[in-house]
Amino acid sequence: MDLARAGRGRGGRRPEASRSSGNPCTPDELLHARTGTEVSAEDVVLAAGRDITPRNLEWARRKIEAEGPAALDKLLP
Repeated sequence: MDLARAGRGRGGRRPEASRSSGNPCTPDELLHARTGTEVSAEDVVLAAGRDITPRNLEWARRKIEAEGPAALDKLLP
């Protein structure tokens, strides 16, 4: 092992070299799965891993009403 390259990432660069200077956090808009479109009850049901049934659609509508678009974000990894 080349000790001069130890602790370095691909190409011999240090991992911190790939970060932008200043703020090391990922920008908020890159952390969300939604595409900016309205969240539907069907989206929430499917994200929850449930079948689309009248009962589950009603559950999803109530969840969207209570939590807004975040209802979908909370279900996704």
